[in-house]
Amino acid sequence: MAHALAARLTAPRPAALLALVGAAATVGGALIFQHVFGYVPCKLCLTERQPYYLALPLLAAALLLPRRLAGGLLGLVALIFLVGAGLGAYHAGAEWGFWPGPSDCGGGAGPAPAGVNDFLKSLETTRPVDCTAAAWRFLGISLAGYNALIALALAGLAGTAAVRALRRVASPRGA
Repeated sequence: MAHALAARLTAPRPAALLALVGAAATVGGALIFQHVFGYVPCKLCLTERQPYYLALPLLAAALLLPRRLAGGLLGLVALIFLVGAGLGAYHAGAEWGFWPGPSDCGGGAGPAPAGVNDFLKSLETTRPVDCTAAAWRFLGISLAGYNALIALALAGLAGTAAVRALRRVASPRGA
C-alpha cells in the first residue's frame, strides 16, 4: 500500500504538483514571517529564496508538458533545490558558528518610511540583520535549517520523479 502511494506521488505530474505546492508554501511562509511578523531577512535569507523563485515556474511548466520534457524539467528542479539545500545548510552552519558567515551580510529592507523624519528616526533604531544570528528557532532549528531540510526533501521528490519519468520514456514498453 505504501509503495503504491509512493509510486503514484513520484509520477511526474503529481510530483510536480507536490513540489510546486511545497515550494510555494515555503516561500509564502518566509514572506509571512517577513511582512506579517516583522522578521527582516538577512542577505543569505534573501539568497535562499532564489532557487524557489526559479523552480516555481519550471514546476508549473512540468505540470503541462509531456512526460519526457517534464522529467527533464524535474531533474533540473532537483538540482536547483540541491543548491537551495546547500545555501540553507551554509546559512544554518554560520548561525551555529561552524564557519563564518559572509562579511558583507546586511539585511533586507524593512518597512518603507513615510517621510524624511520617519527615515531619520528609523536610523536611530535600525541595525543590520546579522546572517550569523538566527532570528527564530523551533525545536532548535532555525528558518535556514528548515529551509535546508525542505529544499532537500523537494530535491529528492523532484529527482525521484525525474528518474522515473526518464526511465519510463527510455523503456521499450513505456512501463
